[in-house]
Amino acid sequence: MRVAVLGATGAVGRELLAVLERRRFPVTELFALASARSAGSRLRFGSAEIEVQNADDFDFGICDLVFCCVDSDVARRFVPRAIEAGCCVVDNSSAYRMEPDVPLVVPEINGDEVRPPLVANPNCTTAITLVALAPLHRHWKMRRLVAATYQAASGAGAAAISELLSHTDAALKGSRPEPSVFPRSLAFNLFPHIGDFVGSYTKEELKLEQETRKILNEPQIKVSSFCVRVPVVRAHSVAAFVCFQKQPDPKEAEQLITQSPGVELHNPYPTPLDAEGKDAVLVGRIRSDAALERALSLWIVGDQLLKGAALNAVQIGEKLLEVM
Repeated sequence: MRVAVLGATGAVGRELLAVLERRRFPVTELFALASARSAGSRLRFGSAEIEVQNADDFDFGICDLVFCCVDSDVARRFVPRAIEAGCCVVDNSSAYRMEPDVPLVVPEINGDEVRPPLVANPNCTTAITLVALAPLHRHWKMRRLVAATYQAASGAGAAAISELLSHTDAALKGSRPEPSVFPRSLAFNLFPHIGDFVGSYTKEELKLEQETRKILNEPQIKVSSFCVRVPVVRAHSVAAFVCFQKQPDPKEAEQLITQSPGVELHNPYPTPLDAEGKDAVLVGRIRSDAALERALSLWIVGDQLLKGAALNAVQIGEKLLEVM
């Protein structure tokens, strides 16, 4: 399989290369693509080094599968080119997620929807949250989700991680630099602002609402969230308050979690450091909700760069191999 990674030098692109290698994806030839600024640099893949190519000059006709790890504006430029050249594409951006003819896939939930030529990878928070909630939804039918998310710097890219680390060092030395990546300084701080505001909600909050409905094929589910950026490097956390059609049981919920792929019970509770570098989403503190009827509350943590991005994309690629 001839594979191209568009955005190979970014945080998700680099993680995706590592996941391809670790999962022994059948790569016969690999192309690392990025902007002109990164062209000519080299990235390690297995025992070899590959030279990064300028995506603007690349002939997509020489590869079979493209993993798109760039933002929406860039994806809209390159995804049609790749498809027109005959490639299948797994797109990590939000550009095509809500298009009705484009599958939006978390393989543990709706992997049977994967089909050429284009499959969208969900928002990181959506993927992590739904891997944990899908087993409960299948059993009791989720009707409402209220969530507070605590999202790592990695969700904003490699430059965001660097800014968090450098600002933390500066704060420890008594200074407070102005942020250039985030809307506020993230060092020893947090803010409920991820993505642009659309009315009184942010784009991130709307993604969780809209993508949850599409992935579960449940347009009537009500979703409301506060998405908060926190000074953590790469794992997202979610406090979820979930109402069901039927009366749920916490102990049975724990059993459902332990029997489901991609998610692990982690009592009494997982932390971002527990989830860092792990493929599985971790869940703890499952309990009957004291304020809501027929409801559970639970704590969910997952690695943003893995299940929230690169791992889910490669799993989609593995599903595509079955139907290409």
